Amino acid sequence: MNLPSIHHTGPRFKLGRILATPGALEVIAEARISIVDLLIRHLRGDWGELSDSDRQQNEQAIVAGQRIVSGYVLAGGRTVLLITEADRYATTFLLPGEY
Repeated sequence: MNLPSIHHTGPRFKLGRILATPGALEVIAEARISIVDLLIRHLRGDWGELSDSDRQQNEQAIVAGQRIVSGYVLAGGRTVLLITEADRYATTFLLPGEY
């Protein structure tokens, strides 16, 4: 059972540069979803479809300055990951197979 994410109204960490793989951009475009909406979810602590332990890891990562990962299942059933690096230099959209 997945516990609901703790949603915040403001940003919880810095995103850094926004990057995306061609595969992730294609899946997002096919799902007709805004890349900005996914960024906002990630930034506010809506980690998407992750296990409870991964959610807990993200909460600790915000404080400890570690890598933060979100996973979103889009229309059509494809999953896109967002990864914010530990140094907060960049946040990257990618497919699970590209991780």
